[in-house]
Amino acid sequence: MKVVISVIGKDSVGILAGVSNKCAEYGVNIIDVSQSVLQDMFCMIMICDIKTLNTDFNKFADVMSAYGEEKGLSIHTMHEDIFNAMHKI
Repeated sequence: MKVVISVIGKDSVGILAGVSNKCAEYGVNIIDVSQSVLQDMFCMIMICDIKTLNTDFNKFADVMSAYGEEKGLSIHTMHEDIFNAMHKI
């Protein structure tokens, strides 16, 4: 199973490292990353494998969102089933 994680916020040093470390803490494997900086805004989309997720998916999504708030970022975690359903309509 996979998830899509989006991260948006003011650019600063260590965003990718911090989000990656949080994923590793919960057993989430990062498969692909796309990131860019538009003027001073950091934008990133990650595709991650959650086969080895060591907690409930909803808790992980809440943890990522809370981490984002703590760092001044918007982090949204979406299960691939929801992502795929949204794009089939």
